[in-house]
Parts: sequence; C-alpha cells; structure tokens
Amino acid sequence: MAHEHNHEEELHVQHITVIDENGNEQLCEVIHVHESPEFGKSYVFYSMVGAEEDEDGSVEIFVSSFVPSENGEDGELTPIETEAEWDMVEDVLNALEDENED
Repeated sequence: MAHEHNHEEELHVQHITVIDENGNEQLCEVIHVHESPEFGKSYVFYSMVGAEEDEDGSVEIFVSSFVPSENGEDGELTPIETEAEWDMVEDVLNALEDENED
C-alpha cells in the first residue's frame, strides 16, 4: 500500500519596514541581499508588499544600501550614492532577472 506525501518546500520570506518620505511605515518584501566587497556595503533589493503589477506582470523594485545595527537584528537603509554603485546594482538586477527567466 503506497502512501503519497506532498512535501512543499517552505519558503522563508523576509520583510522589512521602510519609512517613506511622508513618515509612513511601509511593509516591504526582501527580494535579494547583495554583499559588495568592492564598495564594502550590503545592498537590499525589495518591493512593497501588496504592490500592483504593471501590464508586464512586474512590480517596482527598490534598492538601498544597508548598514546593520550593532545587535545585527535591524539597521538603516541609506540611498545609493554614486554612479558606480548604480552600475553595480543594475548588473545584479539584470542577473536576477536572467535567473528568473530560466
């Protein structure tokens, strides 16, 4: 007698809270974290939870550099400062999109 089990891989979704320009808290889903030895920083790729998809089925992705707090549990998101950082971020984003197309 065979007994089948359907074991779905449990996905661990990480969320962060971002304060927008109006001081409102926005819940965001972390898409990817990239460590850059070149710039000595971490970069967080994220989207707003509940964001509507555009006509292509895409959602807007935001990227910030991340400075962890001393306790390592939270930290501060800071804007990307240089054109070189933006070039690196675009390369990482393109690689992520290529992975998702496979």
